[in-house]
Amino acid sequence: MGRKKGRDISGWLIVDKPAGVTSTSVVNKVRWALAAKKAGHAGTLDPAATGVLAVALGEATKTVPYITDALKCYRFQVRLGAATNTDDAEGEVIETATHRPADEDIHAALAAFRGEIMQVPPQFSAVKVEGERAYALARKGEEMDLVARPLWVESLDMVSRPDEDTVELEMVCGKGGYVRSIARDLGRALGCLGHVLWLRRTWSGPFDAEDGISLEELDTLAKTPELDAKILPLTLGLEDLPQLKCTTEGAVRLKNGNPGMVLASDLEYGDEAWVSYEGQPVAVGIYKAGEVHPSRVFNL
Repeated sequence: MGRKKGRDISGWLIVDKPAGVTSTSVVNKVRWALAAKKAGHAGTLDPAATGVLAVALGEATKTVPYITDALKCYRFQVRLGAATNTDDAEGEVIETATHRPADEDIHAALAAFRGEIMQVPPQFSAVKVEGERAYALARKGEEMDLVARPLWVESLDMVSRPDEDTVELEMVCGKGGYVRSIARDLGRALGCLGHVLWLRRTWSGPFDAEDGISLEELDTLAKTPELDAKILPLTLGLEDLPQLKCTTEGAVRLKNGNPGMVLASDLEYGDEAWVSYEGQPVAVGIYKAGEVHPSRVFNL
């Protein structure tokens, strides 16, 4: 089996994803534009959604779980008065309602969607049902009883009410949230039904949509030093972890997958941290009595 072709480059490229393309297609375009050997993204956006798509390159792919676990912010509009089979504007209207809630009713209803909530994914989602994707079964006309999943919602607030049929919201939440489910469930709680009109992820962990590159700019700068200059450090994916420094011997041991000695630390036994040597990331692991036991090793 031949070696994978491409450049060994590591770091993050932040894309401001437009509507109408899949997250996978964006990753493939980034890999082509940078001639990168390895790339992946930290959190899928639906094709109709826009905003931050953090693309990890090379060794940064090992830090993806820390970005997918981080808080994210979504700005979205909900159309009141109709439910669709996809819970967004792409689907078919399956039910309508004439009732429209007052602003104070919306503010009051949002309280039930904050904190630790249980959320049922949309029928058209990537959740697996007996080995098959839910959206594939939904396209065949099958209706599934999907299992509710826990979601941490840090905040959920009404931003504006453009008209009686439309409300704009902003949500900060943890991993695995479905904005479409929020719109669906809020609409039912208000007795008026609802679905997502548009959705934008404005930030994800340390990454902001305003700092993202457009696909047009990606095409223009493809395979140039100017595009390379936009690659952000791998360590941004580790910002939520404490940093430790290691000795020369510790760096060698860690790179070989063995526990390595680190310099003095006030971490407690069992804490997770990332380790650097002479400014370069070496590994992520668990701190145990002066050593770090690696779970991920960076080959830079």
